[in-house]
Amino acid sequence: MPETIITSEAPSTSTQFNHPSHIICRVCEKQFSQYTCPRCNIRYCSLHCYKSHSLRCTESFMRENVVQEMQQLQPDNETKQKMLDILKRFHEEEETDSMDEDDSYLSEETIQKIMSGNQISLDDLSAEERKCFQRAVASGELSKLIKPWDPWWLKPSAKYISLGQDGVSLVQPLVEQDSVESSGNDMEGNQLHDIPPGPETPLPPASKLSTADPSPLLAVHLIDIIYSYCFTLRLYNGDWQSDALESAMVLLGVSSVLGKGGQPETVLEALLHCLEQTSSPAYRHMGGLQFGLGLLDDVISLLYLGGAALVCLLCDTQRLIQAAEKDLKSEKLHKSKRVEIKNKLKSAERKVYFIMCWVHEQPAEVWSSLAALVNAEKSSAVEFASSKKGTVRSEKVERTGKPLIEEVQ
Repeated sequence: MPETIITSEAPSTSTQFNHPSHIICRVCEKQFSQYTCPRCNIRYCSLHCYKSHSLRCTESFMRENVVQEMQQLQPDNETKQKMLDILKRFHEEEETDSMDEDDSYLSEETIQKIMSGNQISLDDLSAEERKCFQRAVASGELSKLIKPWDPWWLKPSAKYISLGQDGVSLVQPLVEQDSVESSGNDMEGNQLHDIPPGPETPLPPASKLSTADPSPLLAVHLIDIIYSYCFTLRLYNGDWQSDALESAMVLLGVSSVLGKGGQPETVLEALLHCLEQTSSPAYRHMGGLQFGLGLLDDVISLLYLGGAALVCLLCDTQRLIQAAEKDLKSEKLHKSKRVEIKNKLKSAERKVYFIMCWVHEQPAEVWSSLAALVNAEKSSAVEFASSKKGTVRSEKVERTGKPLIEEVQ
C-alpha cells in the first residue's frame, strides 16, 4: 500500500512532501505520525496506536531486548579465567599453613566443575588431588569447612522426651507434609523432630529376654555404650546415615562392650577404655584426650535427662547397627570377613536391645546417681590429664577400684 501524502494547493518541493511529519499514522489513519516502531518500522502517532498496532510485534521486541541484556551480563572468557585464578590463589593460601604447597593444588578442570555446581567424587580427582584430600581428612582440616553439629541431647526439647509405660513414644513425629504446614505454628513441636524417635513397638521386660538375672554391671556397660554413641555422632557431625557401616565400625571400635565383648566392672574402668580409644592414632585428629574428656560431659548430660532420653539413644544406636547390616550386603568383602562383621553387628544389636529394655524398667533416681558418679570420675581423669598431658592407657582395675594408669610416650 503506497504511503498517503497530504499535499496543499500551494506549490511545494519534493522534500516538503516526503517529510516524516507529513506521513499519516498507519494505525488510526487519522493523525500525522510522529514515531516509528523499532521492530517493524511502521509509523504511528501515539502510545495508544503503538500498543494496538501489533501485540506480537511488541512482545517479540521486548523479549529480544531482555535476552540481549542477559547475554551482555554473561561473563566472557577473560572474566571466567580471572575467577579461576582468584579461586586457585585463595585455595593455595588457605592450605599452605597446614599442607605442603605441592599437596594443596587443585586442577583447573576440578575447579571448573565446582564452579559449575557439579558434584565431585574421588574418581574425579587426580592422584595428587586424592592424596591431598585424604591428608586433609586425616589431619582434620576439612572439619573447619563444616558447620558444627548441635547434639540433640543438648537441645532444650530433650528435657521433654516422654515415653509410655510400654516404652513407646507418646509424641509421634508427623509426616513430612504435615510438619511443613505446621512449621510456623508449632516451633516446640518441630524441635522434637531433632530427637531420635523411641521404639515403635512395646518393650518387653528384660526378664523375658534371658533366663538369667540381669547383670549388676549393666549400668557400667551402659556408660560405655553412651560414650561410644556420642563419639560416633560427633565424629560424623550427627549424620551417621551418610555411612552407616563405617559409623557402626567406629561405634564397635570405641565400645568395649559392643565391639570386644568386654565386661568392665567399674565406671572408671569403662571410662578409661573409652578415653584410650579416643586418644589412639586413628582418632587423635578429633582432639585426642581433651576431646574425650569433653565427651564425658555428654555422658553426664544424657544421664541427667533420664530414662526416656537413654531409651531414645539406644533405639537410635539399634537403628544405626541395623542400617549397617543392610549396607554390609552390598560391600565387596571376603566371605570370612563379611561373616565376621555380620556376627559382630548381630551381637551388638542384641546387647543394645537388651540394655534398652533394662533401662526402661529402672526408676528415675538411678540416673542422677549414676551421673554424679561419672562426674566424680571425670574430675579424677581431668586431674590426671592436666598433670601428665599424655595418652591414657588403662589396665585392669583392681578390686579396690584403684586404676593402674601409665603414660605412653
